[in-house]
Amino acid sequence: MSSAFIRESDYQPLSEVAPNLSSLLLYLRRENGGAAVRQMKSYYSEKHGREVNEMSDGLTYALSDRGKWIVIPD
Repeated sequence: MSSAFIRESDYQPLSEVAPNLSSLLLYLRRENGGAAVRQMKSYYSEKHGREVNEMSDGLTYALSDRGKWIVIPD
């Protein structure tokens, strides 16, 4: 069977990633086909009222009020 197919048990949504930066980085590496994703900047956003993490994949991530990772829109 081709490795292009993902087994259903291998899929993990962003919201189920452990609420720490190292788990987010591991998740993003898997999602990007093994390419490393780095944290570019981390800061408190007044607009969003939380700590946000700008990553090298071009997206910004933060923990929700429920402790789940979310993508912060620009």
